[in-house]
Amino acid sequence: MGKEMISVVIACYNDDQFVTKAVDSILKQTYKNIEIIVVDDGSNAKTKLVLSTIEPRITKLITQENRGQSIARNNGIKVSKGQLILNLDSDDYFEPEFCEKAVALLSRNEDIRIVTCWANRFSESGHSELVKPRGGSFKNFLFANSALGSSMFRKGDWYRCDGYEENLPILGFEDWELYLNILKTGGRAHVIDEVLFNYQVRVNSTTDRIRSKKLDKFKEIVLKHKDLYLEDFEDLLDHFIHRVKQEEFQVLKTKNKLDFRLGQQILNPIRKIKSIAKKRN
Repeated sequence: MGKEMISVVIACYNDDQFVTKAVDSILKQTYKNIEIIVVDDGSNAKTKLVLSTIEPRITKLITQENRGQSIARNNGIKVSKGQLILNLDSDDYFEPEFCEKAVALLSRNEDIRIVTCWANRFSESGHSELVKPRGGSFKNFLFANSALGSSMFRKGDWYRCDGYEENLPILGFEDWELYLNILKTGGRAHVIDEVLFNYQVRVNSTTDRIRSKKLDKFKEIVLKHKDLYLEDFEDLLDHFIHRVKQEEFQVLKTKNKLDFRLGQQILNPIRKIKSIAKKRN
């Protein structure tokens, strides 16, 4: 342990307020055999200025036109020298022990293909919650991402899978699709049961923008990995029936609330009239 190099790839787009903290979280790792590659994905002038101050502290800064997160990550990994890859969004950060613990797991067990951990998900308003990914085999990744977007994996697996998907319209789901691709040939994702990652939810972020398009993006994943989903066709059917039932429940719940509010609006004036009539009598 300690000989394998980790290549940390930080894709950055207009994150002048946060990218320094992301870089610092890697510089503070207890595991020291690390290179840091920052990919400027067509950021604004303010972010470029911040990146110029960070550049002496990192291994490499790549500048490209805005082409999206998948291409930015792939371009960073292509020039990397490490045997292990860790992607990090520029507005998130790791706790100092993550890399050391992740490398130890990958070094001891070939069956572990991805290492993730518990996370603190927080918003700009100050709200926070604990996130516990499921991990496990590819079956746990068929219908949801069961690892954090920022997880560690071997560069060889990235090569075997031809990297992050760049062509399908799966913006926001590229991590999930890559992990499914890695695990479909075997192995599992291991979850470290500690909060070693901090994930920020921001208004107008990629995560925020894709909420209304989740089903369309999931469809693209199913079509790309049709063989996997056909093997588990009954589970796929159960998944969609469950989704439909959830939607129906929410519609009914909303309708009942609306009916209740309308009923109150109609009944309240009648109650007032009755009350006035009682007082007069």
